[in-house]
Amino acid sequence: MSIGNSPEDERPFDDVSDVSDVSDVSDDVSEGDRPSVGRALKQARIAAGLTVDDVTTATRVRIAIVHAIEADNFEPCGGDVYARGHIRTLARAVHLDPAPLITQYDAEHGGRPAPTPAAPLFEAERIRPERRGPNWTAAMVAAIVVVIGFVGFTMVNGGDGDKANVADGDATAGASESTTPKSEKPAPEPEPSDSAIAAVPQDKVIVKVSAPDGRSWISAKDHSGRLLFDGLLAQGDSKTFEDSSKIDLVLGDAGAIDLFVNGKKIEDDWQPGAVERLTYTKGDPQAG
Repeated sequence: MSIGNSPEDERPFDDVSDVSDVSDVSDDVSEGDRPSVGRALKQARIAAGLTVDDVTTATRVRIAIVHAIEADNFEPCGGDVYARGHIRTLARAVHLDPAPLITQYDAEHGGRPAPTPAAPLFEAERIRPERRGPNWTAAMVAAIVVVIGFVGFTMVNGGDGDKANVADGDATAGASESTTPKSEKPAPEPEPSDSAIAAVPQDKVIVKVSAPDGRSWISAKDHSGRLLFDGLLAQGDSKTFEDSSKIDLVLGDAGAIDLFVNGKKIEDDWQPGAVERLTYTKGDPQAG
């Protein structure tokens, strides 16, 4: 199945015979003749000599979503927030200013919705249930108990050995005047337990998002719903978010993201192009 341009995509524009930049065309046509958001993105892609596969490789946006957006079908995006993020990413890939397209999208779809409290939204749309991680505090206590028990057992056994040596010396005192003192080896020090590691911070949550292999649109909010970041994270860049109780995340392309929560990397099977909505609180990570 071909994922490149169709013959229709390669035909010159109907209204302009020589196009060097799609933004110039929009200046020459009236408001009523302005192409739709999807059509503008498609025309710019063709003018730039790019196929759908080229755009997908550059943006990590799935081929099916690129085709849908160019057909002005934004339902596969999963909502207005993600549609705006995809429009912004695709516009930059085909050398368009995303701001007019976002404004046009809002005008055609009723404008930006009123802010929704963060907690109910993310709790209702959570894709994966939170998994309870190991209780590191309990593990540390157990390790300390094991070490104390081992030291006590060694000391008791050492005391019994000394008593046995004394008894043996008394039994052989008459047979030999000289006896060789028995050297005592110190009890071996216990090796540190793997469980005895530092506990995660208990008074705050720290989330680090990095994009080592690609780029992705991300959004982050604190416990009050205040927007900390909303934009494109370029390849090689990273962002760190800190809050007293909770961080809410939306990853537009989770497959391109490395995620660290309170210093621990979250290992997951996120696929390229997958949209993930996550929440982390004090005492996490609960996953990975």
